[in-house]
Formats: sequence, structure tokens, C-alpha cells
Amino acid sequence: MSGRMIDIAIVGGGLSGGLAALALHRAQPEMRLALLEAGETLGGNHRWSWFGSDLDKAGTALLAQFRKSEWEDGYNVFFPAHARHLRAPYRSLASGDFDAGLRRELPAEAIRTRCAVAALDARGVTLADGERIEARTVIDCRGWNPVGHFQGGWQVFMGRHMRTHAPHRINRPVIMDATVEQHGAYRFVYVLPLGVDELFIEDTYYADSPVLDRSALSGRIDRYASAQGWEGDILGGETGVLPVISGGNFRAYQDAVRVPGVAMAGSRGGFVHPLTSYTLPWAVDTALAIADEAHLPGEQLAAMLEARARNHWARTGFFRMLGTMLFAAAQPDLRYRIFERFYRLPEGLIERFYSARSTMGDKCRVLAGRPPVPVHRAMGALLSGAAPLSSATTMQDAQ
Repeated sequence: MSGRMIDIAIVGGGLSGGLAALALHRAQPEMRLALLEAGETLGGNHRWSWFGSDLDKAGTALLAQFRKSEWEDGYNVFFPAHARHLRAPYRSLASGDFDAGLRRELPAEAIRTRCAVAALDARGVTLADGERIEARTVIDCRGWNPVGHFQGGWQVFMGRHMRTHAPHRINRPVIMDATVEQHGAYRFVYVLPLGVDELFIEDTYYADSPVLDRSALSGRIDRYASAQGWEGDILGGETGVLPVISGGNFRAYQDAVRVPGVAMAGSRGGFVHPLTSYTLPWAVDTALAIADEAHLPGEQLAAMLEARARNHWARTGFFRMLGTMLFAAAQPDLRYRIFERFYRLPEGLIERFYSARSTMGDKCRVLAGRPPVPVHRAMGALLSGAAPLSSATTMQDAQ
């Protein structure tokens, strides 16, 4: 591509970058695109899941052609003193199917994997090997490093894809099984039945530290599966460490990472649920917004996305407050009580919560009644805030 001007270069082929490329190609098939990914495949090694109600008609259509797992009968949650079946349809997309779907639809010449980027600017991208790709617009969809600008905690997880020797008899997803030992954090196990003899099991922690002990988590997954009577072969897995943002200076973050004239999307742009680290609804919405404004000059597209990100930050303050309560007010081994109480609330409220569309009535309902943490600790947490994020990590597009 050296010496040849293209319309839009997207740096980062994860969820946000891939969906932006797809939405642009569908809306403007004549545009010359470059989707640049440092890894060997688009999407890396991840699984993204969402509730059917998270996406509107246009968002659902954007994801329609990807092969994915779907459960129309909802999902289950389990806590020490409460269990529930919720009816919202649930979806899950593996990165391998994401890569395959993008390669089916995007022009082959638009996709470049194993393509390390050395620098980018408003007029193009310079690759690590010295190649220069000139572009009218550049969109940065790489991960972000929130340390230094934000407070909060961490979501640490390990997932395992396995094939069981016998049918596992799980009919619907288990979004949270918090009946397990907590190990100094809010711990739950997440289970997806991908087939009659195929499971995805994830061990997740809302922890104060970003440390991921692979040996310990793998052993705990072994013991959980054995307790359920599941024996089988490991097909694959993934790990992750994601920041859970409870406060900070978002404008300072934007000032620190901004490259003049370069648009930012995905988690790098700040499009993430601050409490759940969930990105998919905003990756979809942002991709569609980019496609709608595809002809804007790069500087204007960058300004538009920064304004959307600041609006998103302002609208999600309630969830950051809850994050402060979770990390600063609740004792680590008792954090599960916050979610146990939450899952007694109306289903519609729970669905709106995960897509950050909570109404004022929802927020009042979440806060009403006897709090799941001591009042004096809650007040102290709100006055002092959570601790600064303790160590650097790269934010990835999470489920």
C-alpha cells in the first residue's frame, strides 16, 4: 500500500476495529479500507457475549452474519442465598468466528494481520518495517492503559473451552455461579453450553490486584468441573485482566493519549461499561456511527468520537459510584452480596443495567432498601473514593 492513498485506515483488528471496518464496508462499499492487526488473526483469542436486548435492530443486523451461539431461553444465576432463571436471550461470539466472518465480507486486500504499527498520525500509518500507508482518515482501535488517570479495581479471569466425555446436561448459560469459595475477591464461575458435549467455563474475580495466577485459576476450574461431574479434553482457553473504573479524570486521559487528527474508538476511546468492563454494545454503536459519518475529514471524525466518549463518561457516573462501593466499601469475601441483592430486582432493570441504559427509577431501585454493605463503610467509600489502579495493563474488548 505504500504510496497509495486509501480512505480509512483502522489500527487494531479487535472487536471495535473489526466491526468498524464491517460497518464501513457495508455502508460505503466503494471505500478503500485497511484493517491493520498486529496479531495473526482478527479478534485475538477472546469470546464476546451479550444479551439480546443490548442491541437495536441495526446493531443486531451488523452481527447477523457471524456464526455464534444463541440461547433463547435465557440464563441462570446462583448465589449462596438466591438462585434465578432470567429470560433475556443470550448470545456469544468466539474470536475464530469473528475472524472468519470478517474475511468473508471484507475485501481480502483490506485485511492485514501480523502487521505491527510503529506510528500513526492524521495522514496515515507507519509500519514497523518502514512501510507507509497514507490515509485520509485514521482510526485508532488499539487497547488502552488507564493507569495514572483512573481509580478502581480489576476484573481478572481465565476461561477454558472443553469437550466433555459425556453430555454435560446444561441447557442454558450460567452467567454467575457465586456459590464458590471467594478467595479474597468477588469470585464467580461463568458457564456457556456450546453443544451437548462442549462447554466454556470461566473463573472470574473482581479483585483489588491485577495479578493473574494461571496455576491457581486453572486448578480451581479443574475442581469446579470435577464437582459438576464434567470430565473431558481441553480445546482452548483465554485469560484477561481488565480495569474496573470507579473514578478518574477522563479529559486528562484523552489529552494524554490523543494523536491530533486521529479518531479513537473501542476501549481506547473510552467506550466501555465502567463496572462490568463490557464493550460490545458500544463497539456496535460506534461502528455504526463511524459508518454514518464516513465522509467526514479525519479531524472532524476524531472530534465527533471524542465528544461521544465524553458523553458516555458523563452518562455512566452511576456505575462508577457502584464500583466505588464494590471495591472500597464491601469486604472482598462479601462482595458477592451486592450482586446477590441486585439479581433479586426486576428483569428489565437488570437488562438495562448491563447496557448502561438504567433509568432514574432503576437507579433509585438499586439504591433503595437495606444496603448490602455497612452504611458507614459506604459513606466512607463515597467520600474517599477507590484506590488508584495499581499496575499497568492493556484494556481489551471483553465480554
